[in-house]
Amino acid sequence: MFDYLIVGAGFAGSVLAERLARGAGKRVLLVDRRPHIGGNAYDRHDSAGVLIHQYGPHIFHTNSREVFEYLSQFTEWRPYEHRVRASVDGQLVPIPINLDTINQLYGLKLNSMEVEKFFESVAEPRENVRTSEDVVVSRVGRELYEKFFRGYTRKQWGLDPSQLDSMVTARVPVRTNRDDRYFSDTYQAMPLHGYTRMFENMLDHENIKILLNCDYREIVEEVDYDKLVYTGPVDEFFDFRYGPLPYRSLDFKFETVNQEWVQPVAVVNYPNEHLYTRVTEFKHLTGQEHKKSTLVYEYPMAEGDPYYPVPRPENQELYKKYQALAESTQDVHFVGRLATYKYYNMDQVVAQALSVYARIVGQKRAEASRTTLAVPTAAAVAAVTTTVTATVATAARKERRRAVGGTRKLAKGA
Repeated sequence: MFDYLIVGAGFAGSVLAERLARGAGKRVLLVDRRPHIGGNAYDRHDSAGVLIHQYGPHIFHTNSREVFEYLSQFTEWRPYEHRVRASVDGQLVPIPINLDTINQLYGLKLNSMEVEKFFESVAEPRENVRTSEDVVVSRVGRELYEKFFRGYTRKQWGLDPSQLDSMVTARVPVRTNRDDRYFSDTYQAMPLHGYTRMFENMLDHENIKILLNCDYREIVEEVDYDKLVYTGPVDEFFDFRYGPLPYRSLDFKFETVNQEWVQPVAVVNYPNEHLYTRVTEFKHLTGQEHKKSTLVYEYPMAEGDPYYPVPRPENQELYKKYQALAESTQDVHFVGRLATYKYYNMDQVVAQALSVYARIVGQKRAEASRTTLAVPTAAAVAAVTTTVTATVATAARKERRRAVGGTRKLAKGA
């Protein structure tokens, strides 16, 4: 008998499995349809021995000391500040756009004050900033928007920036100094031995059983459990009662080359000239020393595994219908990017999972994130910060599961 059946072994499911098992003494069955734990953060060594991220680059960054300290219980860290270049007009220039981007692109020698005036001279102010196009054009003007953002966004989302919510491009800053870091968070680091090792440590508990290569729907009526945690697509849970929620997917093409380094930085964006959006060279991220190097090319797709909820107002309205169903479904917790249809970063998913656990056990989140493992010392946390800027009756349970299953079956006729 399990207290919790958790669907999905990514960040949301694994954090809740760890907390419920180690923090609350609950027995947990963790199920994933993939053959591995870690969700999209899963990493592995390829045939050449290079450590790769199977589902594209995952760079950890957060401003939350609580999240960083929590994860630090399961991994040591390699300080890493992410840098990206964009291939524009035959040059590799810094992105986010900064002082060096403008000077290199236009052959200028501006200083910080002068580049701010440059941005003001080309900007096209918008009275109401509603779309991703509005965000960029109102800050840096039409030409830079076309060079850096429009083509990339159209490839990534299959939509013009004028059709997307402002939050898509608002995530990317514009700087007047030479700071070429992609993120400015307090904590920026990579798991020293990889994400998969971190997940293995997180889930190493006698109260956690793991079942891989399994769709939970194949076993949900056979397993004796009390409550369900669901981290998959919320529309799929309800058998698409109101129609499918739009997602974007990705196709990854890996290439191993017989040279030590290929790119000057981990990621190079290609806004315009190729079908792929970006190329990642993994050794920049992992710090691995190897005579060969493996790169991955990302091709956005409309079909495939769901990666990114598409941020448009009509999609949010559709999600609200599923949200109402989720909130009215007893003894099921919906957690994570897919289950809540939110474009979360990894640290935000961890924070959400810790918040859900805190509600379950009736604690404050700061208390709920503590484990019996050794918490990193203040000095250890500061070192990274400085270097890079943690019983219900069986019959009743089965009846509830039948009710949930019946809800999904009825949805097909709704």
